[in-house]
Amino acid sequence: MAYNRFKGLGVALVTPFTKNGDVDYVALRRLLDYQLSNGVDFLCILATTGETPCLTSEEKSKIKELVVEKVNGRIPVLMGCGGYNTAAVVEVLRTEDFTGIDGILSVCPYYNKPSQEGLYQHFKAIAEASPVPVVLYNVPGRVGVNMTAETTLRLANDCHNIVGIKEASGNFTQIDDIIKNKPSHFDVISGDDGITFPLITLGAVGVISVIGNALPKEFSRMVRLALNGDYPNARQIHHKFTELFKLLFVDGNPAGVKAMLNSMGLIENELRLPLVPTRITTMEKISAIVKELNIKC
Repeated sequence: MAYNRFKGLGVALVTPFTKNGDVDYVALRRLLDYQLSNGVDFLCILATTGETPCLTSEEKSKIKELVVEKVNGRIPVLMGCGGYNTAAVVEVLRTEDFTGIDGILSVCPYYNKPSQEGLYQHFKAIAEASPVPVVLYNVPGRVGVNMTAETTLRLANDCHNIVGIKEASGNFTQIDDIIKNKPSHFDVISGDDGITFPLITLGAVGVISVIGNALPKEFSRMVRLALNGDYPNARQIHHKFTELFKLLFVDGNPAGVKAMLNSMGLIENELRLPLVPTRITTMEKISAIVKELNIKC
């Protein structure tokens, strides 16, 4: 039976772009060095925060190869692999090279809004085809359908290759139900920075984080304190970043965290359409917080 290696602070890695719109592989290497030297427990690549829908197949392959080479087995790598066409996802899983990839993150099908039975059959097919463990991704605010606790638990019990779920529904009752009734090999991972602390107190094992791109050392400390049961000190760090959590998402993701990384001198503040950079007023507020926190890269 597979088990979940994706615990603690996982970073949903952004894709840096140059001013002319190309993937900035130099900045990507710099960002990976920054993550690896500041306590990240695992990386999540080619997912929402990485602007994956706007990347070409060639770019995705090159990013995967660069990350695998740079990480060199030091921490687990989770790679986005999902879609609204089950057969197409299964074909990718059966034909592509997953060397150096420790698991896939597969989002609920978007746009076509399947039933709960449709979600079950979709992920069951993916689990049967995947050469690596599968982490489900429930994010109803983006995909238009919520996967219920009942469906998640059914998949967790029936498909031993499914080892966890990134839960971003924001529904504490639903998430608590999963944590309470899940099998031992299956874990819940927070999909929202702002509620990571309370979810860990309920039994979540970590987070796939956006803010971790910019603050891996600080946010990983909060996660570890919470996982070790030191709730007072973890809560203090959580409250320290409350305003920043809001700012990073007010103009959409990853616009906020790219603005923050730019103010830290790590990447250009560039996104690919249909996404655009955060507003100047938001950028100014983010830059002020970066200066106040005295973050050193």
